[in-house]
Amino acid sequence: MASRQIISGVHVIAMGNANGFLIEAPDGLTLIDAGFPGKEATVLAAIQALGRSPEDLRHLILTHAHPDHIGSAAAIVRATGARLYAHALDQSLVETGGPFRPMQAAPGTLRRVLCRVLFDPAARTVPIKVDQTISDGEILPIAGGIEVFHVPGHCAGQVALLWLPGRMLFAADVFMNMMGLGDPIGFESLETGRASQKRLAGLHFDAIGFGHGAVIQRDAMAKLKEATA
Repeated sequence: MASRQIISGVHVIAMGNANGFLIEAPDGLTLIDAGFPGKEATVLAAIQALGRSPEDLRHLILTHAHPDHIGSAAAIVRATGARLYAHALDQSLVETGGPFRPMQAAPGTLRRVLCRVLFDPAARTVPIKVDQTISDGEILPIAGGIEVFHVPGHCAGQVALLWLPGRMLFAADVFMNMMGLGDPIGFESLETGRASQKRLAGLHFDAIGFGHGAVIQRDAMAKLKEATA
């Protein structure tokens, strides 16, 4: 299955243990995150499954510049002509393809292991020019309105995105929801990451998607508040 509908207008795409999200709107398709390298065919298959063509993907928004979120960005843009967005603090990483900023493992044995196995700051991705930088508090006039929240900690240029028409929050790697809702595998700054977690827990939304792990479709606000209590 190329993708799965979460709520009306939003589909999750599994891209190598990382999630991308495809939003359908009258102004075309918007993709949030590009997954690991080599996942462009998965994205194109998801677009085709909706009865759309590659050119219908108008926007690609990167939540942050780690290889599992930007890895296929260059190939997807090349195949679709989509406009590329990222926060200014991560723009240079997208445009150079790395190396990436070091990260310390989040608390707990499992996350120490996952961080060591899954994150390599020396990894490289195919460079791609960012067409537009995005900033905290901005509402992008895309898909009926997408609000930007700068939520550093896991990554300095990380953003979360709130799709206003569907009241769905895309939380990037502020949290992950694998074997329970909790920390991502690591932080550039644990203190800053904790502040970003509390910020997201104070927002209003109906559903929430993560860069890694299962979407929460019901009682999402309550579950996020519980995780940060």
